[in-house]
Amino acid sequence: MDSFEFNKIAGAVLGTLVFTMGLGFASQSLFKAEKPHTPGYVINVPEPVAANAGPEKASAVEPIATRLAKADVTKGMGAAKACTACHKFEKGGGNGTGPALWGVVERQQAVAAGFAYSASLTDMGGKGGKWTYDNLDAFIANPKGYAAGTKMGYNGMKDPVQRADLVAYLRSLSDNPTALPTASTK
Repeated sequence: MDSFEFNKIAGAVLGTLVFTMGLGFASQSLFKAEKPHTPGYVINVPEPVAANAGPEKASAVEPIATRLAKADVTKGMGAAKACTACHKFEKGGGNGTGPALWGVVERQQAVAAGFAYSASLTDMGGKGGKWTYDNLDAFIANPKGYAAGTKMGYNGMKDPVQRADLVAYLRSLSDNPTALPTASTK
């Protein structure tokens, strides 16, 4: 290959590189990318709770009686859709993976016929424990914290307003719904 052919090939390669670089500079002048005020993404991480902050945080949640006065049964029905995977809500409905929930408010704990409850709930029911509004609220918030060893594989509903809506819906599942508690009633 003579030097003229080599010069043509080298010129084509260099010309292509210069053209590509020029195209990059031209596109940067036409399209300006705005720089973010803060680089990266904001990841919301909850602040760690101090060891002595527990009682203060618990008192920040209104009592279930207060929340039930403002509860929405329709929203509670929507919240209960996730529960239908394990529970049945209709009158006369049998047990599913979890016990039937028709008439559960103020019912004795662990008495749904044909359902094998965990030892902790059976013990509570054996001592006369009932599914009061407060007990339902506590159980729905943290099933494993309320009844250690419970078979319910649900982590709990953290939103207290949503829990009140759900409890109001559970209250409506009865031929004679129990009276709503007053703020002074436990």
